[in-house]
Amino acid sequence: MREGTRRWAWLGVLVVGLILYVVVLRTLISTQNPNFVPALILLGATVVPLAFLTFAQARTGQWQVPASALVVSGFFGGVIGTVVAGTLEYNTMHDLGALPMLLVALIEEAAKLIVPVVLLFTVLARHQRRLPSDGLIIGVAAGMGFAALETMGYAFSALLSSQGNIGAVEQTLFIRGLTAPAGHTAWTGLTAGALWALLASPSGRRFLEFALTFLGAVILHTLWDTFSGAITFAILAVISLGWLFWALHRYRAFGDRLFTVPLAHT
Repeated sequence: MREGTRRWAWLGVLVVGLILYVVVLRTLISTQNPNFVPALILLGATVVPLAFLTFAQARTGQWQVPASALVVSGFFGGVIGTVVAGTLEYNTMHDLGALPMLLVALIEEAAKLIVPVVLLFTVLARHQRRLPSDGLIIGVAAGMGFAALETMGYAFSALLSSQGNIGAVEQTLFIRGLTAPAGHTAWTGLTAGALWALLASPSGRRFLEFALTFLGAVILHTLWDTFSGAITFAILAVISLGWLFWALHRYRAFGDRLFTVPLAHT
């Protein structure tokens, strides 16, 4: 795929996804057929995160990560991440009686790394180039899957609590879908990228960078869940996305020199 085509592929994903969403929404409203609700929720939860994944992937340099790895990371990372996080949060709440937002963030940020870690070690064993940008995009995919499934759950809950009010579902999908790239998607991308950098070039400095990145993601997650308001979300979104693209630029600019490590010949 040409570089120019890749860089603008995200726009095609976004436009096509939004068109499909509008078509499904109009059909649902005109026919009043509840069978269209699952399609509406699926599209509303995935269009923006998927477009963002395409946008980020096109800016990782050469196409290092195969589409199959991104599909696995997005699907299994989302399912396993939500199941593990939900189970741990339920058990912890059962034991403590209450669950601080900091603990919620810690559990979810760790759970989202399960599938990326498996994929990172798989890619590390098979590829001679071990670039942190690969880990970052795998993390973005896992965060996208987690965010999409979480949004679908909130949208379904909104549908039930509002007794079938589609407007409540639309509002939930709009807010959570639009902010997904600045939340789970960015945070998991950052931590997976830092982990890949550590595996590619193990050192005390790399370990410290990974630990601080993970801690930063947990803090941003905690603040996101604790405070409300458009201004707060805007500030956190700028920080999260700015940090993500700074890391991606850094990995691209210095990746070949710092992180390309030939595998030993057997």
